[in-house]
Amino acid sequence: MMTAAKAELLETIEARLLAPRRLNYKVMTPGPTGTNAVEAAMKLARKATGRTHIVGFTNGFHGMTLGALSITGNASKRRGAGVPLSHTSSMPYYGDLGGDKCSGCPAAGASRCCTLDHLERMLSNPSSGLDSPAAVVVECIQGEGGARAASDAWLRGVREITAAHGVLMIVDDIQAGCGRSGDFFSFESAGIVPDMVTLSKSMSGMGLPFALVLLKPELDVFSPGEHNGTFRGFNPAFVTAKAALDRYWADDKLSRHVKARSEQAQRGLHAICQGRDATVTGRGLMLGIRFQHPELASQTARACYERGMLIETAGARDEVLKLLPPLVISQAELARGLDIISAAVDAVYPRSSSADVRNGATA
Repeated sequence: MMTAAKAELLETIEARLLAPRRLNYKVMTPGPTGTNAVEAAMKLARKATGRTHIVGFTNGFHGMTLGALSITGNASKRRGAGVPLSHTSSMPYYGDLGGDKCSGCPAAGASRCCTLDHLERMLSNPSSGLDSPAAVVVECIQGEGGARAASDAWLRGVREITAAHGVLMIVDDIQAGCGRSGDFFSFESAGIVPDMVTLSKSMSGMGLPFALVLLKPELDVFSPGEHNGTFRGFNPAFVTAKAALDRYWADDKLSRHVKARSEQAQRGLHAICQGRDATVTGRGLMLGIRFQHPELASQTARACYERGMLIETAGARDEVLKLLPPLVISQAELARGLDIISAAVDAVYPRSSSADVRNGATA
């Protein structure tokens, strides 16, 4: 039902998020979790286009319900479905045809990442075996996939290819949105406008269950009651979401803060990786250390825990130590966290042992 809290939130979303970015979206409240938003977006894409197939990307993660699992890459999570996950295909994510410096990527002298050429050929070739999709669903920064950030050029390429083929582009901003990238939306730096955006997690401002789907007006094709649910539209979260938008997105202070803390974190992580078989990955305050020997990430996470820090691993082989600190973390708090990570890495992977690790021994 319509409530004052819902009306006020919709007005705030328009004033704080959409109008300043010249975005024209309608706002849908699905069930209260991120996977509900993905399900709603997939369902809506299929109805709007009349097509059933949906494309995801390697190492993507979109949720634990059946539709979202069908475009999720993680094998163990997919097995949990207990049934075949159909009507979807997986395309290679940015850099996934040979790493960030694969032969077709700009870093190797080509005009664009070879994964874009692959996607375009699959969509253009009527004998590719890929059914014409209703949509592609993509994370601009893969969270569970290992804090992997696609380049702005790659995201623009995906937008151009999908538009040329009449395929909807859905950006899953559930983990990378709400300021995590430094901008409110993770696609802003690429200058693109997706057809739909899914949001959850920090959208409520204080951890209350809440999710949204932003959709272009022409995609608003659900009939009344066609996609309903008992817990659609959680009024307490409308209140806290409005408060968060008014508090943090009335100006660019939080955005500048996140970008400054990201630079601080990246400097610290690069210093930790120096002299080791490890690299820094990610963007904004979704960052990580990717270890060439995956077991070192879990060992480092345990060593961090022993020193008073909770930190998780991510990636196809849990090879990434993943940083996901509060967006409002202070400079001093972040410095303390980086000190703990540095001590933990030193404990499990001292620089003097890097040659042994390269030769196959574990630290």
